Amino acid sequence: MAHVELSLSEVFAPSAGTSTEQESDNVGQWSGTVSRAAEPCLLIDADTTVLAISSAGCELLCLGAPEDVIGRPLLEGGLRLVDFTAHPNELTEQDTEKIPPLLALHSKQLARGLLRVKGPGDDAGTTVDAISTPVLSDGRVAGSLTFFFKV
Repeated sequence: MAHVELSLSEVFAPSAGTSTEQESDNVGQWSGTVSRAAEPCLLIDADTTVLAISSAGCELLCLGAPEDVIGRPLLEGGLRLVDFTAHPNELTEQDTEKIPPLLALHSKQLARGLLRVKGPGDDAGTTVDAISTPVLSDGRVAGSLTFFFKV
């Protein structure tokens, strides 16, 4: 059987004058990536303020444009989460604490779960799979990064 080896060291080699240590601005690096992403994704800081969201993320979560959401707390930026009952009701504060972006912040671990997002004129809501990971800066949790997929 043939053996294939892939090396990407030259692609990721630091340019002259850059540090080889992990940057303390890890959140800033992810912010740029999320803002340019074609996939639905979101980056919040430790205070749950939206630092970056992709256009696809705004569309999937019924949030308007990224500039309308960035800088606002996640749950105060127009995100309407409802339960999975036949007649959806807004989630309680206790339930919203368990959504993956917030759970990743508090648990300092990967979090995954289903969300039901309700947009304007949407009676049933849209089910979204959310996968979140904590983002570290200087060894502590500084935010969470979430990727979404419509179910």
